[in-house]
Amino acid sequence: MMKMGCCEGVRNLKFSRRYFLKQGGVALVGMSAMPAFLQRAAAATVAPNKKQLVVLFQRGAADGLNIVVPFGEPNYYRIRPTIAIPQPHRNADSAVDLDGFFGLHPSLAPLEPLFHKNQLAIVHAAGSPDPTRSHFDAQDFMESGTPGVKATEDGWLNRTLEAVPEEDASPFRAVAMGPNLPRMLRGEAAAVALPDVRQFKVMAQGAASGVVEGGFEAMYAQTVDQALRGTGAETFEAINMLRKADPQKYQPENGAEYPASRVGKSLQQIGQLIKANIGVEVLFLDCGGWDNHVNEGGVQGQLSNLLRDLGQSIAAFHQDMGDRMENIVFVSMSEFGRTAHENGNRGTDHGHANCMFVMGGGVKGGKVYGRWPGLENHQLNEGRDLALTTDFRCVLGEILSSHIGVADLKPVFPGFDNSPSRFPGLIRA
Repeated sequence: MMKMGCCEGVRNLKFSRRYFLKQGGVALVGMSAMPAFLQRAAAATVAPNKKQLVVLFQRGAADGLNIVVPFGEPNYYRIRPTIAIPQPHRNADSAVDLDGFFGLHPSLAPLEPLFHKNQLAIVHAAGSPDPTRSHFDAQDFMESGTPGVKATEDGWLNRTLEAVPEEDASPFRAVAMGPNLPRMLRGEAAAVALPDVRQFKVMAQGAASGVVEGGFEAMYAQTVDQALRGTGAETFEAINMLRKADPQKYQPENGAEYPASRVGKSLQQIGQLIKANIGVEVLFLDCGGWDNHVNEGGVQGQLSNLLRDLGQSIAAFHQDMGDRMENIVFVSMSEFGRTAHENGNRGTDHGHANCMFVMGGGVKGGKVYGRWPGLENHQLNEGRDLALTTDFRCVLGEILSSHIGVADLKPVFPGFDNSPSRFPGLIRA
């Protein structure tokens, strides 16, 4: 059975295989002549309680030290005299206390309840061990999952799909919110690039690589005059309804209110796709603007504006999903952090270690994970950056192992020792 709760005009309807067959859901003959992704769609089944992973990439190198503030570290205020976030004073112009040492930037206040309800975890001093300060190289390394190795052709998220094969998997198993597939999702496994629910293209991987001409409208039309059997009909009907629906009419649940920003809209549409029950398993979105060399600001400024949008968007997504969050894990990352010292333009330059947020089902929240390296001059990476103490692959490895069910992480992160003893311990067994 499939329940649709994602469109204003169909919220009160229940859709099943029987419904589509009775209402003229078409059938498919001559399967051998169909493109491979349509064959998979026709045979696809949607497993109950499917696990989902949502990955957010903050492009431009976000300032982890002002996102998750080490207000208990005196050196933080010494090296950031004008942009440091004040210690918690129970007002809107200071850090939001998490544990007596770390606090959230005040613009992330909507996430504080999730942290103290043990639904949000943070990993600090995390990231890629590669020393590059190039945005392009660092993003490439984090998306390929092989820091320092430029020859890797596919992404770690695509290899994850290969490591947990699904017979007759939905062609919408992997979805990226945007006009193009990110590096992270490129590879042999099929993935969908989805700018919005009204217009998207299917990227055929492997031998049939390329974009399906005409996008979804043409793809869907190919099935109309053919006999479509099984849950493939439900999949295509569900996507067709999502595509035709006006996203402005989507009604989030539990009183959630998404910001009218790209991040907010992307997370809202991710919520729509999850609720549509069409077999989505991994979802990707990104956001830019984090490269704040000039006038980054402290409590107010460029970073504050970005974080306000991000915090409201993530909190709305969690609220909208409700009990569905038990099957969802959300993780954020950025290619590297910023310099520990502010620069002469009230900004920060390219740094090293950063922070990651992990939220959702099975997450042991309410804790900032990772060994804190300190901000004394001799403790800084190359005398200028927050030092790395947790490899981002350890964070992802634990999520993939415990949540997605990857039994062997070696193909996902080749050449890396990702034994459970190195996991941060942020997912319940």
